[in-house]
Amino acid sequence: MNSLPPVFLPDAFDRIADDLARDGYSLCDSLVPEDLLWALYERVGPRSRAGFKRAGVGREDSFRVSERLRSDTIHWLDHDYPAESAYLHWMEQLRLELNRRLMLGLFDFECHFARYKRGAFYKTHLDAFAGQTNRILSSVLYLNPTWAPDWGGELVMYRNFDGDVVETVAPLFGRLVLFLSERFPHEVKPARRQRYSVAGWFRVREIL
Repeated sequence: MNSLPPVFLPDAFDRIADDLARDGYSLCDSLVPEDLLWALYERVGPRSRAGFKRAGVGREDSFRVSERLRSDTIHWLDHDYPAESAYLHWMEQLRLELNRRLMLGLFDFECHFARYKRGAFYKTHLDAFAGQTNRILSSVLYLNPTWAPDWGGELVMYRNFDGDVVETVAPLFGRLVLFLSERFPHEVKPARRQRYSVAGWFRVREIL
């Protein structure tokens, strides 16, 4: 894999910004370079040696593991591994370009690999924590080399908590979804095959 961070084309930035301004979300296929996708898959896939742990809900003192709400396992990305570092650089470029176009004030980005075993799920939730508004824009990159329609595992985005569906997203290899964190309740449907992704959040500075 090329050691240099991949470069976006300007029209890709424009389309994402237009989608977010108009709809609050953007769905992109074939945007992330294929060599980076495969390198990330090696880090999260069945042969990965990365340490994964049970995911929880909440932050710091309110953090807890709840199998009733979610049953995936995660591994946070950092700059110690080339593929992870390349993806973090890639999303940093996106952060800068979205700030230029939309003036979102995005300050930081954090992300983790997510593994969903057969039957694993994540119940309907918002990515912005109660009483905190620092998560502004959510992202999901899918790393499933093959995926059939009847395997489940879709991301379902809702207009509200009453079940009004906005978008149902199949977890296809290389698909990137971006959406406003506070606007769309969403869930991950149970998968009939092991499912891999990178989930991330662009944040703004917390006001003290």
